[in-house]
Amino acid sequence: MSDAHSLRKVFQRREFSSIIGASKAMQMIYETIESVAKSDANVLIIGESGTGKELIANAIHFNSLRSDHEFVKVNCSALPKELIEAEMFGYVKGAFTGATQNRSGLIAQAKGGSLLLDEIGEMPIELQPKLLRVLEERRFRPVGSAETFGADFRLICATNREPREAIKDGMMREDLFYRVSTITINVPPLRERSEDLQLLTDFFFNKFREKYNRPLQGFTQAAYQRVFTHRWPGNVRELQNAIERAVLLAKGSRIEPEDLPFGESANDLPVNAFYVPPNFTLEEIEKLVIAQTLERTRGNKQAAAAILGIYRPRLYSKIRKYRIQMPREKRNPFKKPAGPEDGKSDH
Repeated sequence: MSDAHSLRKVFQRREFSSIIGASKAMQMIYETIESVAKSDANVLIIGESGTGKELIANAIHFNSLRSDHEFVKVNCSALPKELIEAEMFGYVKGAFTGATQNRSGLIAQAKGGSLLLDEIGEMPIELQPKLLRVLEERRFRPVGSAETFGADFRLICATNREPREAIKDGMMREDLFYRVSTITINVPPLRERSEDLQLLTDFFFNKFREKYNRPLQGFTQAAYQRVFTHRWPGNVRELQNAIERAVLLAKGSRIEPEDLPFGESANDLPVNAFYVPPNFTLEEIEKLVIAQTLERTRGNKQAAAAILGIYRPRLYSKIRKYRIQMPREKRNPFKKPAGPEDGKSDH
């Protein structure tokens, strides 16, 4: 347990905030991460939205022997069905309309490192046999190519659906499930981690108080009570957003119940909604929306442009104008910044 405790301290220093916790369930997760990080075993992380599945994936990769190589992430639900195969495997010039040059896919980009397939249950069923073949043969074929290439990556998958239900509904192949779930990590929802709630609440409070330089002393007892009686359907992500908003809006020296953005009127808000601080200009709001959309699509500009309802050239122009840092440029927050990346296409 002492080793797991030490690992948890490392996670806290590295700001793996969603996996902070002293509960028995979280201690088991720390121990599992410690056990599997140095291996190449495929890992499947199961948990509701907002429980911190991606941060657990980060912990596995950045504590693995592959941590000096790329950690490539793709959200299977964020990519259009017709694009995901080309994104995964890459393609050669002339493979389809618009393929004007060869382009490497995510599997090639993950060479030597790790590949996270978030929402694996949303991967098109017709693509799943191709992924299964890659995992079995450790080779892949770009779209339109007659040549195969070696596949050297560690696979981590995440899903908010119970895999057995996805298999029953015909959304996931059973043989693929067994292949990707050599190790399974079940992340409990926040409502089942009551002993971690105050720890997380205080962590986020201190984080955002420092970030926004707010002279706040803490929570009133009534505000704490409101936090502890809420069900947190959005889990740790919802808690983080709630505390950030409270820190920004609090008018007194302590956070009051009315500063917390949940209750009768806020229950209808989507969990992934974000708060725009007061007095933001239209340009600042636009920059915030674009940056958050790029985070959601893991830096995939084509998917982000589709969500925003604008053409890609206009999105590129906005990224340059606002000097928005792409998510893929900050994959490993613990390494010194590398030099400019050459020869990589936008995706």
